[in-house]
Formats: sequence, structure tokens, C-alpha cells
Amino acid sequence: MLLPNTPLTRLRSADQPEQFQLPGDRVLARWVAPGARIELLPTPYDPDLALENWGPLTDCRAAVWRIDAHTLLTRVQFSAGLPEGVVGGYDGGQALAAITVEDRGTRLPLGGADEEAICRAADWGEVPRRWAGLVDEVDDHSSSTWGVDYGHYHGMSWTLPPLQAGDHCELPLVAAWAPATDDCANTWYAVMASPTLLLSQVTRAERWTQGSARQRQQLPLHI
Repeated sequence: MLLPNTPLTRLRSADQPEQFQLPGDRVLARWVAPGARIELLPTPYDPDLALENWGPLTDCRAAVWRIDAHTLLTRVQFSAGLPEGVVGGYDGGQALAAITVEDRGTRLPLGGADEEAICRAADWGEVPRRWAGLVDEVDDHSSSTWGVDYGHYHGMSWTLPPLQAGDHCELPLVAAWAPATDDCANTWYAVMASPTLLLSQVTRAERWTQGSARQRQQLPLHI
């Protein structure tokens, strides 16, 4: 479960997914099926790039997907698509799957974990520990049944290795944009974030919000 220690307020919804209000005006979406529970947390994200080295971002948004398997799942796929008619270009790197869309005014990369990063995530508990042993398959796609598909650069999809009952997997997705005239790599570095980093920033923001609310309650009233 994403943010297990955070208070959730169920929002009224007649349809799936269930929605929960988090402190800080974030909304968590949850789908529950017989074989799995899936959660999606969209959130603002501050990549904390040093402004003395990088130009300022226009904005940055992130999302964390989590799936908890209740039974064996041999094929799980997540995807992130661009709007119809929009085509990006490959912009990945080591441990990063990314495509970038750019026009005369704005440059926007969309980034997430590539196969190598998914294997490394086992060290952080973000994916099953045994996935660390799949790193040898990263460079050999001839027999691999999982990985990242760039879909002719209309978006990206992640097909995961099999999940067993009791397994969980967390995947990040980050979009950052800045003026296209800024030729530094600030947006590219901004989309390199792990689920653990994204969730820790959400938790810090919630603590700040709750702390500020308590301080406001303690302030004396002057009438």
C-alpha cells in the first residue's frame, strides 16, 4: 500500500476506482480486483535542482503506480500515452526510459524506470527481491518477455516480470517541462526519480501541512 501511515479520507464515487483524499490536496486512486490491488498517486514533484547549475523548471509532475499481487500474475502492464497526434523522440539513458516532446516554446520529457532501473529497484524494496537476478536479461531481448516498449514514441508501456502472491511493485513516472530555449539538461535530470524518493517528498509535504495546521490552531485569536 502506498503511504500506509498516512490518513486517508474516502471520497464518494459510484464508479471504480475508489478515491481517497490525502493531506495536501492529493488524491489516491485504488482499483481492487480478485487477483490484485492497484494504486495510483499523482503528485507535484520538486526535483530540487541547484539553480546555480540548472535553469528553473516551468513545472514538474509525477505519479507512482503500485500493484500488490494476491495471486500469480504472469503478465502485468502499465502504460503512459501522449495526447493523440503528439509524437516524442527517444531520450532515455542509463537506468532511465524517457521520451521528449518539444516545440518552439516548450521542452517536456516523460521519464520512468528502464529495465536496468527495475532490477536495481529490488535493493530498495520497490520490486520483488528476485528481480535483481534478471539484470542479465536487460541486454538480451531475444528471450525476454518483459521490458519497456516505446510504442513508436506515442508513449511508453512497461511489461513486468511475473508477480507471485504477496509480491508488490512500485513504478515511477515523471514529467517536467521548461522553455525550449533553455538548452541545459534540467528537464532530463528532473525525470530521474525513484518511487521511494517521490513518496518521501509527499510524506514530508504532509508533515509540513499537518504541522502548519496545528500551529494555526494554537495561534491566539485577536478580536
